[in-house]
Amino acid sequence: MAKQPDINELKRIAKDVRIAIVRMLAAAGSGHTGGSLSMVELLVGLYFYKFRCEPDKPLCNTRDIFVLSKGHGCPALYAVLAQMGFFSPEELSTLRKIGTRLQGHPQRGLPGVETSSGSLGQGLSIANGFALGARLNKDPKRAYCLMGDGELDEGQVWEAALTSAHYKLDSVCGIIDYNKFQIDGRIADVKGLEPLKAKWQAFGWEVFEIDGHDIKEVTEAYDKAEKVKGKPSMILAHTVKGKGVSFFENKNKYHGVAPNKEELERAIKELELQ
Repeated sequence: MAKQPDINELKRIAKDVRIAIVRMLAAAGSGHTGGSLSMVELLVGLYFYKFRCEPDKPLCNTRDIFVLSKGHGCPALYAVLAQMGFFSPEELSTLRKIGTRLQGHPQRGLPGVETSSGSLGQGLSIANGFALGARLNKDPKRAYCLMGDGELDEGQVWEAALTSAHYKLDSVCGIIDYNKFQIDGRIADVKGLEPLKAKWQAFGWEVFEIDGHDIKEVTEAYDKAEKVKGKPSMILAHTVKGKGVSFFENKNKYHGVAPNKEELERAIKELELQ
């Protein structure tokens, strides 16, 4: 019988991850609040349900691969990796500090981080490389790549999309954190993406469009993507920038601004009641 997700447990983990995110950002005094909070369920649903990994053996050959192409959202990834046991949660307080392993963008060498990222548009190409290497080695591992919606302005994303489809990389699963904002404002105002689902389909991808904060829809999408054969899969996840904290939600000010002490206290109170 197939493994079933524990939805309530995943929701609890997502809440803990959000609390860890706002705490570490406030301690750092800088970082990307909105885009970290919008991707929480996408990471929790992946790592605590679908992803194959051994935290005590982060480079084991049987592991799946995750590439965080929107590297500025790394506080969410760090919180998840700490919860998984890749490193101590106590290390989260060192975010962006001198000498830390928890840089403002992911850096290879931290357990659980496969590649340095943050220069937007490159992640899907990297995931393709992992997938092609796994195919040559006859390795069943999957390669997941989480991208931002503003990142889709980068031409390299679409070059990579063509490559994934051309080589029928069904082990590649893309994820778009479609929170409708980028650094310069609303996506629709800066450079509209719609019809986004149809674009990916036209590039030869199987597309699953979901509510990226509905943990049941998230886990079901990962299950469906794993069954797709002969083409790559894309999970188009509609999300809310700053999700979980009312005064962060859809406020583009918090794209690259960390909570101050007062905002941190208010945010934690809100999150603890959820």
